[in-house]
Amino acid sequence: MEHPILFLDLILEHFGIHIPPHVTYSWVAMLVLLGLGMMATRRIALVPGGGQNVFEMIIGGLEDFMVEITGEEGRAFYPYIATVFLYIMFCNLLGLLPGFYSPTANINTTLSLALCTFVYTHYLGIKYHGVKYIKHFLGPIPALAPLFFPIEVIGHFARVLSLTLRLFGNIMGEDLVLLILIFLAGMFLAPLPMMFLAIFTSVVQAFVFTLLSMMYFAGSMEHAH
Repeated sequence: MEHPILFLDLILEHFGIHIPPHVTYSWVAMLVLLGLGMMATRRIALVPGGGQNVFEMIIGGLEDFMVEITGEEGRAFYPYIATVFLYIMFCNLLGLLPGFYSPTANINTTLSLALCTFVYTHYLGIKYHGVKYIKHFLGPIPALAPLFFPIEVIGHFARVLSLTLRLFGNIMGEDLVLLILIFLAGMFLAPLPMMFLAIFTSVVQAFVFTLLSMMYFAGSMEHAH
């Protein structure tokens, strides 16, 4: 699903360039986040104010929540968690603006994010356990290893499908409902309740994705039982 008019598409078409919207608007999300980060850290003070205060509140709150779930070892992957949360949240919210598009409403974007989490999960497992990480896939007793191994492998690949479809389906669905309401009832009155709900679900879906990533990372770092 795409908006009927996308500003970047109109600009690129003028120059005869065609780039998929989920790519161009991903660049927009990254550039805006980099710009906001630079503005917030340009004048760092011991007593935060303005943009620095907002960033510290979001980043500090997310870090405290993550450490409660994963323990102190979780700080090793916190940069990834914070980056993914901010990126997904901004991408989700981007499509609520007229003429813009949510990159997370395209399955290629959500699949890429899910694969990053999948790869990083097993990277952490191998980093912390080495060859012994294979014990996570072999079940509680050696006799059941031939049964547990394929089940565990399928379960880990199913995580990619779950992360991909959950984020993609929710964001595409809310964008589609908003677009239908705007066509049926105009720009302002009817879509407003759905707009507020979409903002809420955009933040929640970013949080759910990062929460599940935290749990997968923490599980790969634990010792197999």
